[in-house]
Amino acid sequence: MVLPGGLLTRKEEPVPLKSISVTLSIREFVAGVSATLNYENKEEVPLETFFVFPMDDDSAVYSFEAVVDGKKIKAELQEKKKAHSIYESAISNRRQAFLLEEDKYSRDVFCCNVGNLNPGSKVALTLKYVQELPLEADGALRYVLPAVLNPRYRGSGSFEDSCLDMKTPIVPLEDLPYTFSMVATISSQHGIERIQSNCPFSPIEYLGEDKTSAQVSLAEGHKFDRDVELLIYYSEVHTPTVSVEMGQPKDNQVDGFMKDPSAMVCFYPNIPEAPSPVICGEFVFLMDRSGSMQCPISKQDQSQLRIEAAKETLILLLKSLPLGCYFNVYGFGSSYEAFFPNSVKYSQQTMEEALKRVKLMQADLGGTEILTPLQIIYREPSIEGHPLQLFVFTDGEVTDTFNVINEVKRNRLRHRCFSFGIGEGASTSLIKGIARVTGGTSEFITGKDRMQFKALRALKRALQPAVDDVSVSWNLPRGLSAKMLSPEQTVLYKGQRLIVYALLSGTMPPAEATGEVDLKYTLQGKSFENKVTFALQPKPDDNFTIHRLAAKSFLQTKDMGFRDTPAKDKKDVLKISIDCGVISSQTAFIAVNKNLNKPVQGPLTRRDVPRPMLFGAALMMPQYEGCALPKAMSSCPLPTTQSTRTSHYKGTSYQQDVCRPCRPMVSKDLCALVFGDNHLVQLISLQNADGSWYLDENLAEILGKSLEDLLAAVPVKDADSSSWATVLALVWLHSNAKEMKGEWELLEKKARTWIHIHAASIMQELVKAAIAFTKSSVDPSIFAL
Repeated sequence: MVLPGGLLTRKEEPVPLKSISVTLSIREFVAGVSATLNYENKEEVPLETFFVFPMDDDSAVYSFEAVVDGKKIKAELQEKKKAHSIYESAISNRRQAFLLEEDKYSRDVFCCNVGNLNPGSKVALTLKYVQELPLEADGALRYVLPAVLNPRYRGSGSFEDSCLDMKTPIVPLEDLPYTFSMVATISSQHGIERIQSNCPFSPIEYLGEDKTSAQVSLAEGHKFDRDVELLIYYSEVHTPTVSVEMGQPKDNQVDGFMKDPSAMVCFYPNIPEAPSPVICGEFVFLMDRSGSMQCPISKQDQSQLRIEAAKETLILLLKSLPLGCYFNVYGFGSSYEAFFPNSVKYSQQTMEEALKRVKLMQADLGGTEILTPLQIIYREPSIEGHPLQLFVFTDGEVTDTFNVINEVKRNRLRHRCFSFGIGEGASTSLIKGIARVTGGTSEFITGKDRMQFKALRALKRALQPAVDDVSVSWNLPRGLSAKMLSPEQTVLYKGQRLIVYALLSGTMPPAEATGEVDLKYTLQGKSFENKVTFALQPKPDDNFTIHRLAAKSFLQTKDMGFRDTPAKDKKDVLKISIDCGVISSQTAFIAVNKNLNKPVQGPLTRRDVPRPMLFGAALMMPQYEGCALPKAMSSCPLPTTQSTRTSHYKGTSYQQDVCRPCRPMVSKDLCALVFGDNHLVQLISLQNADGSWYLDENLAEILGKSLEDLLAAVPVKDADSSSWATVLALVWLHSNAKEMKGEWELLEKKARTWIHIHAASIMQELVKAAIAFTKSSVDPSIFAL
């Protein structure tokens, strides 16, 4: 079953939510967000209304307040059951009340209740949160304001108390009855080079000549058709930093999270390139094949279909695996399918068999039931000497994300998980959570992002030798000590940023005093060290940003949901949450309007608010196995059948085509049929498991030559034809797909290694002849190991 989400309404009456306005402040790599929901009751009866919305999993929500007809009411953070009791009591006693809570089953979904909104009354609800911004491969800081809340697939179990368990009509974007606006201010001491977005924004306005501060705003008319993404490029982002924030001591306060100063340390470990990458491992790829994978990755023009990007990605991954490892591929939806009964040794035969199945793969397995295939994978016995590396690709969401995360966490000692969220509205709680608990990494593929590049980057990390003996130590003046709040770091990756939090307790030294933080680790028997010296004078911050980010970091390791958090951790979660004012699964914000002189009059009427119709989102119901596409986007590389579905809102019907893949087709030239004119994927599909290519008509066609010409151009008599073919293939890659090197770098390295083993004595002649034959300007040095 699928649980709908978004802004909720049941009937066709006026919608009380009128607008949403967001103020974003980004300082260095931390975002502070203030979001205001503006309601107005234009009816003649008091209303209760509900707003269900997505939040990033890393968001630390610390404030919730209401302004009712000009009067401010500050909400308090209470234990969740107590907050619900206060809210229900207030509503039954005709008092005005407001409730904000995290969903019991997923950390990235929130619900806001407005109870007893008087006729003619206006209320502005403001929530505030802070979050760390992730660092992209090209140095950009990525901020995403989740605006899309896709339906959540529900498997077995009862979720009646989830805030997602509500009915909601779906309306076209042009009929959405509320507006959305955002203004962003960005500042960095290193200077701002540029700001990019997937949405129309105003031109960047620098607030000073040194370009250390800038402002942009979202263009008018934006609807909830995509998440709002900003990519911020600073002049320098890899500088280690330490920030110390003043605490909030209270009278007679002996202990408490907020009492002492807090420190946030940001490392950029300079991990060297490993001379000998890992050649062992069990690589399992778990790929979403639910119906919505037939949709484009984004609404942007010419966006690739998710299932096609997935197939290309799997081909690249399969070709990039090292000889001697083990692998398997699982597809999942309402059911699951495995390529092999168990993981198999990587060889030419097993790779070819897997490749045939990838090319026939369809988005034809229904809903998003990810828990069962995960359990099946974990039940398989470990392969000695080959640690499990799990790659999870999904565009869908499950309702009970904590259940999935806990299953992954229970198996964390035997594997690492690398996760990928595909398309708008992918669950940040699910994608980040399963990577976090295993020491893997998470990626999100939206807009013009290429799944292929991000997946291959993760594979490079999985093939890195393990970084051992990771430790963080503090060198502080006498009388001052540091208590680490971040979980113990056991995994480091090249190019990764490391953020740690600590509380500083004891006597703070004079203003000129300094401290030192030392990061140590071992790689292939060699010891490495990164040190950062910092001023110990704490700075005040009214929002206590560092304390709250530290609290969030702690909560993410202990808080496993309202039901599943162990009793021993629940007490700590509740205490830290209330001490710091950061919401958790065990707490909720509650506010009761005590300014009203008399009870609200009249029968209370429920009103909900509609969510927009997006391609794919409405069709994640079990009866649909395809994707609802606007007619202009109804394109599929394989033959399809067409049908329609109908949505209703305010008496109007809206029809969309439903694209349903036919049964798999087999043809003589399946690769060309599936991948069309994509010569890069066709060339990579022809590579052998050992890294070489055969000299045949398929290769000749991609190179734009005849096979006879290729054979005639072999520069060395009796040379192995595969050596000549492999050199030609690498020259083609560097000449025609250089901008996509991140996607074929691993398989190219495997090919170079093969050449050095099998054709070292004639390599220079082969390379020189291949460059001349193809009229390429490639530098021969690319063939060096």
